[in-house]
Amino acid sequence: MSVMKWIVRILLVFLLYVIAGALLPFAFPKKVSEDYSSKVDPSAFYGTGTGVDRAAIVETNKEALDVRIQMIQEAKERIILTTFDIRPGDSCNDVFAALLAAADRGVKVQVMVDGLYGTVHMSGDPLFYAAGSHPNFEIKFYNVPNLLMPWTANGRMHDKYVIVDDKLLLAGGRNTFDYFLGENQTSNPSYDREVLIYNTAYEDAANRESVLFEVKDYFDALWEEDSCQYVFDSVPGRLKAKTESSAEWLRSHYQEMADQQPELFAESFDYEAVTMETHKISFIHNPTHIMAKEPYVWYELEQLMKQAKSGVYIQTPYAVFSKDMYQGMKDIDRAVGQFSMQVNSVAVGDNFMASSDYVHNRGKILDTGVDLYEFQGDHSSHGKSILVDDDIAVIGSFNLDMRSVYIDTEVMFVIHSEEINRDLNGKIAAMHAQALKVGQDGNYEENPDVPAVQLPGPKKFLFGITSWVFQLFRYLI
Repeated sequence: MSVMKWIVRILLVFLLYVIAGALLPFAFPKKVSEDYSSKVDPSAFYGTGTGVDRAAIVETNKEALDVRIQMIQEAKERIILTTFDIRPGDSCNDVFAALLAAADRGVKVQVMVDGLYGTVHMSGDPLFYAAGSHPNFEIKFYNVPNLLMPWTANGRMHDKYVIVDDKLLLAGGRNTFDYFLGENQTSNPSYDREVLIYNTAYEDAANRESVLFEVKDYFDALWEEDSCQYVFDSVPGRLKAKTESSAEWLRSHYQEMADQQPELFAESFDYEAVTMETHKISFIHNPTHIMAKEPYVWYELEQLMKQAKSGVYIQTPYAVFSKDMYQGMKDIDRAVGQFSMQVNSVAVGDNFMASSDYVHNRGKILDTGVDLYEFQGDHSSHGKSILVDDDIAVIGSFNLDMRSVYIDTEVMFVIHSEEINRDLNGKIAAMHAQALKVGQDGNYEENPDVPAVQLPGPKKFLFGITSWVFQLFRYLI
């Protein structure tokens, strides 16, 4: 046999190994263990009296960037920024200018980014070397894919939150680039949502009632995972001059920001005035390892929703259900008087693979009994929120798809607060007013006030193909 044939055979075997290694470990969705399920008590999400944490919903992209700058400016000891995706751009420049200024004044800064997206969008950029090489600034990637270990292509870190000292936490669905932050992406921004949490007892070192401490403990454990590695801490010789120039530019840009928006750079800000009272805020999350996961977040949310007395409303960008998730939705519908879910219409959504699966399986979703609404806005919605009755609001990074349920790390915050529930209800209602209800026949119920966004012909043609093809590996979507 010729050498060329041997090479071809070896390459084919290696290709099969890569495909099998990337797909098979995640092909069979797990259930939660009896040990874990026995500890889940939906009543634990409820508190009495006034909790130490106050909260506010951050709805617009401009607010989201302003709040980040404001929080970072207030930091005295430590900043944690965890995000699925950072991409160079105006908002990234603003955030890293503020972070570098904090490091300059002695604050410890830790940034964690998903390894796949960090590698694709951050590698080789002098701006990130200018930050990561600072003695007070550390950057890590979670699970950098390795072709020799193809299962590392999955198991992404989807968490998104910012923590400042023991005082402030911002969490939700936003990544760190212009599509989600600021007003520079004016043509096609994303609708999203976050919750700002203010620990009123932050000056009392002995008081650890705030949910912030749970999240900090979670982050510290994640930071030490074997799958996480330092990046940008050593500057390559070829980039030293550009890195020094980037550091100078960031410091200059920080001063420009302070001159242009002095209100964001005040020594202190009255967070009491802009936040609302809560009874309790709870933190739930998936396991942090990189392999297929028990569905901790979905299980806890399912149990919470099933005990609702008057109604549940889910807002999720995508809906990709497993067999167990379909059953869970049916159980919620049977238990709850009013059960609704809002997703992007496929003409509006920005996730082609999730939309393809939705086209194929929308009928199965309707069969669960949920009242299904499709958002018809001018931009895609990326927020992940749940309303339970008139006193629970849930906000975080978790999509109602199989990737968020069984594969990725995810974080969600369950907020027991009539005020926050009311505020979230109003924000969801504004988007609900731009949604159309899907009838049991798959057609929209007539609503003259909401025109249906039309799917372009080429995209419709592609969905006709991909909606079938993607069923082969839908558990990764």
